[in-house]
Amino acid sequence: MKHSEARVGELRDAVVLANGFPLLSGVDVEIEPASLTVLTGANGAGKTSLLRLLGGLVALNAGEGSVLGIDLVRGDRRQLRRRVGWLGHEGSFYDDLTVRENLTFAAKALERPLDDLRVALARMGLASRADTTTKELSAGQRRRLGLAWLLLRRPELWLLDEPYASLDDEGRTFFDELLGEVVASGATVVVSAHDPLRSASLHPRTLEMAGGRIVGGS
Repeated sequence: MKHSEARVGELRDAVVLANGFPLLSGVDVEIEPASLTVLTGANGAGKTSLLRLLGGLVALNAGEGSVLGIDLVRGDRRQLRRRVGWLGHEGSFYDDLTVRENLTFAAKALERPLDDLRVALARMGLASRADTTTKELSAGQRRRLGLAWLLLRRPELWLLDEPYASLDDEGRTFFDELLGEVVASGATVVVSAHDPLRSASLHPRTLEMAGGRIVGGS
Protein backbone atom coordinates (compact mmCIF):
# COMPACT_ATOMS: atom_id res chain seq x y z
CA MET A 1 0.00 0.00 0.00
CA LYS A 2 1.37 3.40 -0.97
CA HIS A 3 0.71 5.81 1.87
CA SER A 4 0.11 9.53 1.43
CA GLU A 5 2.49 11.67 3.46
CA ALA A 6 -0.23 14.33 3.58
CA ARG A 7 -2.62 12.14 5.57
CA VAL A 8 -2.52 11.29 9.25
CA GLY A 9 -4.17 7.93 8.69
CA GLU A 10 -5.32 5.63 5.90
CA LEU A 11 -7.15 2.29 6.13
CA ARG A 12 -8.09 0.01 3.26
CA ASP A 13 -10.47 -2.92 3.87
CA ALA A 14 -9.29 -3.02 7.50
CA VAL A 15 -10.34 -6.06 9.55
CA VAL A 16 -9.85 -6.47 13.32
CA LEU A 17 -10.76 -9.76 15.00
CA ALA A 18 -11.32 -10.77 18.63
CA ASN A 19 -11.46 -14.54 19.15
CA GLY A 20 -12.47 -14.90 15.53
CA PHE A 21 -15.26 -12.31 15.78
CA PRO A 22 -14.92 -9.29 13.45
CA LEU A 23 -14.86 -6.05 15.43
CA LEU A 24 -14.08 -4.25 12.18
CA SER A 25 -15.17 -5.93 8.98
CA GLY A 26 -13.66 -3.95 6.12
CA VAL A 27 -13.13 -0.27 6.95
CA ASP A 28 -11.92 2.26 4.39
CA VAL A 29 -11.10 5.68 5.78
CA GLU A 30 -8.68 8.57 5.35
CA ILE A 31 -7.86 10.98 8.18
CA GLU A 32 -6.56 14.40 7.14
CA PRO A 33 -4.14 16.47 9.28
CA ALA A 34 -5.45 19.16 11.66
CA SER A 35 -8.98 17.80 11.26
CA LEU A 36 -11.82 16.69 13.54
CA THR A 37 -13.55 13.41 12.72
CA VAL A 38 -16.55 12.16 14.68
CA LEU A 39 -17.49 8.47 14.65
CA THR A 40 -21.19 7.95 15.37
CA GLY A 41 -23.26 4.80 15.80
CA ALA A 42 -24.83 2.53 18.39
CA ASN A 43 -22.93 0.52 20.98
CA GLY A 44 -21.12 -2.33 19.23
CA ALA A 45 -20.92 -0.48 15.91
CA GLY A 46 -17.12 -0.59 15.91
CA LYS A 47 -16.30 2.96 17.02
CA THR A 48 -13.99 2.00 19.89
CA SER A 49 -12.32 -0.71 17.82
CA LEU A 50 -11.54 1.79 15.07
CA LEU A 51 -10.07 4.23 17.58
CA ARG A 52 -7.94 1.47 19.11
CA LEU A 53 -6.69 0.44 15.67
CA LEU A 54 -5.73 4.03 14.83
CA GLY A 55 -3.86 4.21 18.14
CA GLY A 56 -1.88 1.02 17.58
CA LEU A 57 -3.63 -0.65 20.52
CA VAL A 58 -4.93 -3.61 18.48
CA ALA A 59 -3.47 -5.47 15.52
CA LEU A 60 -4.72 -5.18 11.96
CA ASN A 61 -5.72 -8.75 11.04
CA ALA A 62 -6.45 -8.13 7.36
CA GLY A 63 -6.35 -5.22 4.95
CA GLU A 64 -3.84 -2.38 4.93
CA GLY A 65 -3.28 0.78 6.87
CA SER A 66 -0.91 3.39 8.22
CA VAL A 67 -1.12 6.05 10.91
CA LEU A 68 1.37 8.93 11.22
CA GLY A 69 3.44 7.24 8.54
CA ILE A 70 3.73 3.95 10.48
CA ASP A 71 2.53 0.84 8.68
CA LEU A 72 0.03 -1.03 10.87
CA VAL A 73 1.09 -4.41 9.49
CA ARG A 74 4.88 -4.14 9.11
CA GLY A 75 5.69 -1.15 11.32
CA ASP A 76 6.42 -0.81 15.04
CA ARG A 77 3.12 0.03 16.73
CA ARG A 78 5.00 0.98 19.92
CA GLN A 79 6.38 4.01 18.09
CA LEU A 80 2.85 4.93 17.07
CA ARG A 81 1.54 4.71 20.63
CA ARG A 82 4.17 7.22 21.76
CA ARG A 83 2.75 9.80 19.35
CA VAL A 84 -0.94 9.24 20.02
CA GLY A 85 -3.06 10.40 22.95
CA TRP A 86 -5.85 8.04 24.06
CA LEU A 87 -8.73 8.94 26.37
CA GLY A 88 -11.06 6.04 27.12
CA HIS A 89 -13.96 5.66 29.49
CA GLU A 90 -11.64 5.36 32.49
CA GLY A 91 -8.41 7.27 32.87
CA SER A 92 -5.31 5.44 34.06
CA PHE A 93 -4.75 7.38 37.27
CA TYR A 94 -3.87 6.50 40.83
CA ASP A 95 -7.06 6.93 42.86
CA ASP A 96 -5.26 7.61 46.14
CA LEU A 97 -3.11 10.39 44.66
CA THR A 98 -4.36 13.93 44.29
CA VAL A 99 -5.01 15.56 40.94
CA ARG A 100 -1.77 17.51 41.31
CA GLU A 101 0.24 14.40 42.26
CA ASN A 102 -1.10 12.43 39.30
CA LEU A 103 -0.25 15.21 36.86
CA THR A 104 3.14 15.84 38.47
CA PHE A 105 3.95 12.17 37.95
CA ALA A 106 2.88 12.48 34.30
CA ALA A 107 4.81 15.72 33.76
CA LYS A 108 8.03 14.20 35.12
CA ALA A 109 7.59 11.07 32.97
CA LEU A 110 7.04 13.26 29.91
CA GLU A 111 9.87 15.64 30.92
CA ARG A 112 7.49 18.60 30.85
CA PRO A 113 8.12 21.70 32.99
CA LEU A 114 5.84 22.17 35.97
CA ASP A 115 4.60 25.39 34.40
CA ASP A 116 2.89 23.19 31.80
CA LEU A 117 1.17 21.36 34.66
CA ARG A 118 -0.19 24.60 36.09
CA VAL A 119 -1.44 25.66 32.66
CA ALA A 120 -3.18 22.30 32.17
CA LEU A 121 -4.84 22.52 35.59
CA ALA A 122 -6.11 26.01 34.88
CA ARG A 123 -7.28 25.22 31.34
CA MET A 124 -9.22 22.17 32.53
CA GLY A 125 -10.83 24.06 35.41
CA LEU A 126 -9.15 21.78 37.95
CA ALA A 127 -7.02 24.30 39.86
CA SER A 128 -9.51 24.35 42.75
CA ARG A 129 -9.48 20.53 42.85
CA ALA A 130 -5.72 20.12 42.57
CA ASP A 131 -5.36 18.73 46.10
CA THR A 132 -8.39 16.42 45.87
CA THR A 133 -7.74 12.70 45.50
CA THR A 134 -8.77 11.28 42.16
CA LYS A 135 -11.26 8.86 43.74
CA GLU A 136 -13.20 11.86 45.06
CA LEU A 137 -13.70 13.40 41.61
CA SER A 138 -16.96 13.21 39.70
CA ALA A 139 -17.05 11.38 36.37
CA GLY A 140 -16.90 14.71 34.55
CA GLN A 141 -13.93 15.88 36.60
CA ARG A 142 -12.08 12.61 35.93
CA ARG A 143 -12.64 13.24 32.23
CA ARG A 144 -11.13 16.70 32.61
CA LEU A 145 -8.15 15.14 34.39
CA GLY A 146 -7.65 12.84 31.41
CA LEU A 147 -7.72 15.84 29.09
CA ALA A 148 -5.20 17.67 31.29
CA TRP A 149 -2.90 14.68 30.90
CA LEU A 150 -3.31 14.88 27.11
CA LEU A 151 -2.47 18.58 27.18
CA LEU A 152 0.75 17.69 28.96
CA ARG A 153 1.53 14.95 26.48
CA ARG A 154 0.85 17.06 23.35
CA PRO A 155 0.06 14.14 21.03
CA GLU A 156 -0.09 14.52 17.27
CA LEU A 157 -3.27 12.48 17.14
CA TRP A 158 -5.99 12.65 19.83
CA LEU A 159 -8.28 9.61 20.08
CA LEU A 160 -11.25 10.22 22.38
CA ASP A 161 -13.75 7.46 23.19
CA GLU A 162 -17.18 8.84 24.16
CA PRO A 163 -15.71 11.96 25.82
CA TYR A 164 -19.16 13.57 26.17
CA ALA A 165 -20.48 10.85 28.48
CA SER A 166 -21.30 12.19 31.97
CA LEU A 167 -20.88 15.81 30.85
CA ASP A 168 -23.60 18.41 31.38
CA ASP A 169 -24.29 21.19 28.88
CA GLU A 170 -21.60 23.39 30.41
CA GLY A 171 -19.10 20.55 30.21
CA ARG A 172 -19.99 19.83 26.59
CA THR A 173 -19.54 23.49 25.65
CA PHE A 174 -16.19 23.56 27.43
CA PHE A 175 -15.11 20.41 25.63
CA ASP A 176 -16.19 21.76 22.23
CA GLU A 177 -14.03 24.84 22.82
CA LEU A 178 -11.06 22.64 23.70
CA LEU A 179 -11.48 20.53 20.56
CA GLY A 180 -11.45 23.69 18.47
CA GLU A 181 -8.22 24.81 20.13
CA VAL A 182 -6.55 21.42 19.63
CA VAL A 183 -7.34 21.32 15.91
CA ALA A 184 -6.31 24.96 15.48
CA SER A 185 -2.94 24.07 17.04
CA GLY A 186 -2.33 21.58 14.20
CA ALA A 187 -3.21 18.32 15.96
CA THR A 188 -5.72 15.83 14.59
CA VAL A 189 -8.70 14.58 16.61
CA VAL A 190 -10.93 11.53 16.17
CA VAL A 191 -13.88 11.28 18.57
CA SER A 192 -16.50 8.59 19.08
CA ALA A 193 -20.01 9.68 20.05
CA HIS A 194 -23.49 8.26 19.85
CA ASP A 195 -24.76 11.36 18.08
CA PRO A 196 -23.22 14.12 15.93
CA LEU A 197 -21.65 17.02 17.82
CA ARG A 198 -23.99 19.89 18.59
CA SER A 199 -21.49 22.72 18.12
CA ALA A 200 -21.89 24.26 14.68
CA SER A 201 -18.56 26.08 15.02
CA LEU A 202 -16.43 22.90 14.91
CA HIS A 203 -17.32 21.77 11.37
CA PRO A 204 -16.37 18.12 11.97
CA ARG A 205 -16.41 15.32 9.46
CA THR A 206 -18.97 12.74 10.64
CA LEU A 207 -18.71 9.03 9.86
CA GLU A 208 -21.55 6.69 10.80
CA MET A 209 -20.62 3.14 11.79
CA ALA A 210 -22.66 -0.06 12.00
CA GLY A 211 -21.61 -3.71 12.06
CA GLY A 212 -17.90 -2.88 12.09
CA ARG A 213 -18.13 -0.81 8.91
CA ILE A 214 -18.49 2.82 7.90
CA VAL A 215 -21.99 3.05 6.42
CA GLY A 216 -22.38 6.78 5.91
CA GLY A 217 -20.84 10.17 6.44
CA SER A 218 -20.96 13.87 5.84
